[in-house]
Amino acid sequence: MGRSIKIAAVVLLPIALSACAAIDDSKPITFTEDRGVSSQPFPKNYRTEVQSFLKTYLNDPVGVRDAVMAEPVERVVGGRLRYVVCLRFSARESDGGYREPRERAMLFVDGRFDRIIENAVEPCAAVTYAPFAELEKMTR
Repeated sequence: MGRSIKIAAVVLLPIALSACAAIDDSKPITFTEDRGVSSQPFPKNYRTEVQSFLKTYLNDPVGVRDAVMAEPVERVVGGRLRYVVCLRFSARESDGGYREPRERAMLFVDGRFDRIIENAVEPCAAVTYAPFAELEKMTR
């Protein structure tokens, strides 16, 4: 009897644990817990957080060209109010060449960086860009 209980536990334990690991596709991938607060605090350290993230995000952070960034603006993204920092830059490709600059949106929740949106034409509509020299001066 004791052996059959152990066998049943070994067989059923992975099934029970897999239920805990189920993925909910309706939730977006995000780094910070969203408390559902409608008004968000201004991201005070956004320049530093953007640069830190891009240093790890880009395959080669050296040699970024045409880097511009807009001041944080409030936008509704995914049905929630967020601060969005828009960037446009051209990163060095693995072959040493460059593509046309692309717009990206950096989303902030509770004043901290949450995630990046590639090809962010809609959230970055009508923003005013200024040079972002720190991005062009990044090292490894």
